[in-house]
Amino acid sequence: MVNGVLSVWALGRGGAESWFCHSVHNCVTDQSSLTTLSLSVTVTAHWGQMQPVKAKVEILDAKTREKLCFLDKVEPHATIAEIKNLFTKTHPQWYPARQSLRLDPKGKSLKDEDVLQKLPVGTTATLYFRDLGAQISWVTVFLTEYAGPLFIYLLFYFRVPFIYGHKYDFTSSRHTVVHLACICHSFHYIKRLLETLFVHRFSHGTMPLRNIFKNCTYYWGFAAWMAYYINHPLYTPPTYGAQQVKLALAIFVICQLGNFSIHMALRDLRPAGSKTRKIPYPTKNPFTWLFLLVSCPNYTYEVGSWIGFAIMTQCLPVALFSLVGFTQMTIWAKGKHRSYLKEFRDYPPLRMPIIPFLL
Repeated sequence: MVNGVLSVWALGRGGAESWFCHSVHNCVTDQSSLTTLSLSVTVTAHWGQMQPVKAKVEILDAKTREKLCFLDKVEPHATIAEIKNLFTKTHPQWYPARQSLRLDPKGKSLKDEDVLQKLPVGTTATLYFRDLGAQISWVTVFLTEYAGPLFIYLLFYFRVPFIYGHKYDFTSSRHTVVHLACICHSFHYIKRLLETLFVHRFSHGTMPLRNIFKNCTYYWGFAAWMAYYINHPLYTPPTYGAQQVKLALAIFVICQLGNFSIHMALRDLRPAGSKTRKIPYPTKNPFTWLFLLVSCPNYTYEVGSWIGFAIMTQCLPVALFSLVGFTQMTIWAKGKHRSYLKEFRDYPPLRMPIIPFLL
């Protein structure tokens, strides 16, 4: 199939402008397959003041191919976000954040900032719609999944009734490491909550509502599991005593500072309200120098923090939480690393996704 588009501007008598737009879709006969295709020519002429051609957009259900909406007289420079808003007017149940529009039923979703006239479509564009389901903001999800562990851990720390038995209600542990662990755990999640409110800039405003249940089950469940054992009346301190605790505390504090430094560096890369992506580089802050070796040092520091916490408490549930977290963050880091390599040709070749020189 051959598609051609020819635009001609001509100057008529008396200096009046005339504009012709010839949209040609030329299809030939394939003798080998004996399939006959058609030739259609559309000519639109505007005399006098030149006006831009209005595009037409039809939106089909990606699964059933049912026509859901036909938008007439769409500006060629309209973005996908604007088309989503027009679609919502006819189908209010599908608000923009819930929509996925694509050129192919099984293709990738178009970005909100994609411009219609820059897409490989003719004057009548066919887009396929998929319902992403009910959405919830990233900020709400983060606040919920981080506030839960903070509150849950404190319930076990203060030994509220019905957890360890009546005689231990509101009693306090005699081990210093237990109190130190509570301070570190609380600090970590308070930091996360404050970063969510004042530091992070999200490239996507929402995520599927179902994710909040999955995320909260993970964070809240592990928080309860580790808190139960660390604050248990029969808990015993680490094998190597104060030396082990001090070393672990140093690891935890350094990694927390590093994680915060990376988050601030990433924040400064993206202006407020934009989706601009740039290659992150080290700054004058020494904690950001890890960017020389890995693409996602925030994950490296995050894993390091939990390793430090596991050494400090010598608690199996904390070690398992660290392992599961490391596995998930490795998947995320590999994805972001591939994205960087694909988007930036001059991306530093020495960097690994999460662990320098290894992974």
